[in-house]
Amino acid sequence: MDLLQLRYFQAVARYEHISRAAEELHVAQPSLSRTIARLEAELGTPLFDRQGRRIRLNQYGVVFLHHVDRALSELDDARRVLSDARDTAFGRVSVASETLLTITHLLGSFRAAYPRADVRLFQSNAEEMDRQLRAREVDFCVASQPLTGTNLEMIELAREEVLLAVPRGHWLDGQESVTIREIATEPFVTTRIGQWQRTLLDRLFASEGLTPMISCEGDEPGASQDMISAGLGIGLIPAISRQAGTDSQVPVAWVHLNAPDCHRVLTLVWSRDTYLSDAAVKFREFTTSRPFMTHRLPDKRRGRGRQP
Repeated sequence: MDLLQLRYFQAVARYEHISRAAEELHVAQPSLSRTIARLEAELGTPLFDRQGRRIRLNQYGVVFLHHVDRALSELDDARRVLSDARDTAFGRVSVASETLLTITHLLGSFRAAYPRADVRLFQSNAEEMDRQLRAREVDFCVASQPLTGTNLEMIELAREEVLLAVPRGHWLDGQESVTIREIATEPFVTTRIGQWQRTLLDRLFASEGLTPMISCEGDEPGASQDMISAGLGIGLIPAISRQAGTDSQVPVAWVHLNAPDCHRVLTLVWSRDTYLSDAAVKFREFTTSRPFMTHRLPDKRRGRGRQP
């Protein structure tokens, strides 16, 4: 067997779906199927249970995957160790975040403190973060919702209130607070399923036995305030946005949402088994040794800014 077979098996085992694995690996489905068949022939046992077009990892496949994951992780770490030892640079640190504006200031400060560090940034949802950590594509994730991967370490960076943003002149403009039931028929601007804003919105409404009415959904949370200001709906925005003034100065009004657990928790997440370069170690120390940029709601109920 060779490394290509093992990486192909790892992808198929993760998805339990040939076509999805083939899409990720950028190979033809028949070629991928033949590779898996050859691997099973070499091992002398099937690794998947097949029922028509469906496949499921069987008990032998589960055992084999455990060892394959460990072996490939060790090889990936060895490659990075050699790269760091060979290069004269400080090393690379790769970070994934659900919204880029959340960590722009942090990364800028880190680059200023460690100019020789090679910093790579990715925008990913929670599902993609889990995959990137498993595949060793990133060193850290700055997540706004729990990640489900195994062997993960995490440190809470910040906890902040999430506010309701409404267009100026809206009937809620100037109100102190509002309940979920009072806004049950209001159209919402939010992100797609999988992003933390949508997860929080669905959870808050579900706690009241309700379903939110979505007027607009997208992939970039930073655009939400523009759409809210334009009158396309109301939306959940973290409190930090009121203080993060930008050139656009998007005008919205802010209202407390009278609902339990209406907050965002930012965590730094990494895999405990992954090799970290000098740059990655310094990034973790830098991030966890200083207050993360958060802002509590001041007395004044309105503000300007863009959502991170």
